[in-house]
Amino acid sequence: MEITVDLHADETCPAKAYLMRTRGISSGLWKRIKHSGTFAVNGVPAIAARTMLRAGDIVSYELPIVSSITPEQLPLSIVYEDNDLLVIDKPAGQLVHPTTKEAHGTVANAVLGLYTARGISLDFHPCHRLDRNTSGLLLIAKRPEVQHQIARTHTLERTYLALIEGAITPTSGTIDAPIARALPSIILRHVAPDGKPARTHYEMVWTNGEHTLLRLRLETGRTHQIRVHLAHLGYPLLGDDLYGGNTERITRHALHSTQLTLSQPCTHEGLTITAPLPEDMTEIVHHISIS
Repeated sequence: MEITVDLHADETCPAKAYLMRTRGISSGLWKRIKHSGTFAVNGVPAIAARTMLRAGDIVSYELPIVSSITPEQLPLSIVYEDNDLLVIDKPAGQLVHPTTKEAHGTVANAVLGLYTARGISLDFHPCHRLDRNTSGLLLIAKRPEVQHQIARTHTLERTYLALIEGAITPTSGTIDAPIARALPSIILRHVAPDGKPARTHYEMVWTNGEHTLLRLRLETGRTHQIRVHLAHLGYPLLGDDLYGGNTERITRHALHSTQLTLSQPCTHEGLTITAPLPEDMTEIVHHISIS
């Protein structure tokens, strides 16, 4: 990593303060930089914690990547990419991270495989989660400081499309209901007074009375948030057998990450990235519409 310091001509600033303010460096990442043994100013090795920066200085450092994820050459649908970000359209059925039982075939394996094929040394830094059977857009930072800045600034807005049975009433609104683990299960969640705050905004896109297509926007990002909130209202996602959804038309929960809106963390450009409904959900809407 190489950074040119942008300060007024007579201004100085500690390296830590400058990097945290301008590059989104977290305190944890600063410790890694400080102890990496690679910190240099204008090509000269320096002690990071004692360095004062001036206008025009060139700061450089490298961070060793310690990852247990195996790079794999797998299909990867890239929707958007720049120097800092990668956005993919994830298919339903694919895990984002490897687990102890499934160490291969995940998005993480595929992304590291992409980097390896390009001959670049980067790790896997997803900026949010998607369940295995949720399809659609996943935002990935190429460096940890970019991931931290997105989390810190809260500029990422996620929009989903979902299919439910019935005609929801009211046709738009906000579900403000805390979510907690449904113990003793380690998987199930439910609405509970002692849960973490969770807010989901929804609006009806289409309905024929028997089925409805919803657009939903997450204000928080709890595990299974949309699935739990809709089931709590009595409208579980089609195909979501975990929360009571009908599986006759689709065998996975009918939820798709359709739009990401954010401020690019380094250029501050406004980005809106979209992905259309996948085939299994499109077929349901088309079939329902003409039946």
